[in-house]
Amino acid sequence: MSTSQLEMLTDLARGARDQAGKVLAQERQTEQQTTAQLQSLLSYRAEYAERLQKAMRDGIDPATMYNYQQFLASLDTALSRARQALAAQQASVQQSQKNWQQEQRKLSSYDTLASRRLLEEHRRSERHEQKTNDDLVTSRLARQHNDCLLYTSPSPRDRTRS
Repeated sequence: MSTSQLEMLTDLARGARDQAGKVLAQERQTEQQTTAQLQSLLSYRAEYAERLQKAMRDGIDPATMYNYQQFLASLDTALSRARQALAAQQASVQQSQKNWQQEQRKLSSYDTLASRRLLEEHRRSERHEQKTNDDLVTSRLARQHNDCLLYTSPSPRDRTRS
């Protein structure tokens, strides 16, 4: 796989991770809203039940009591639905979080692979540079050795005189 292909895969993975993060944020916000709605219903039901208790203490006719009880029953139904909606939303948040984590792991894998490639390229470059330096030193030493031989060897005339 070429470096440009790896970069493209990394960019795609980053985009998928970012998109999964946005979805997760939306799911969490919806969960908070659903929780707030449930809390409002619970508060309203408690307040309405308190009104019924007060009305019963003060005296209440059967028709009004029946209306209170019917309204409390409808609030209980709404609370049940709100709890179900919250449970469904919490499951959705968990699924979105798993999806984000999966996308993050994929991105991390590509980043790790890119880092390893970069390190290998750096090592290869260092080895090449070291080899080049070694070749330069070797050739310089060889020239110096040849130069020494030229200056220290007896000339052919000197060899014939002996």
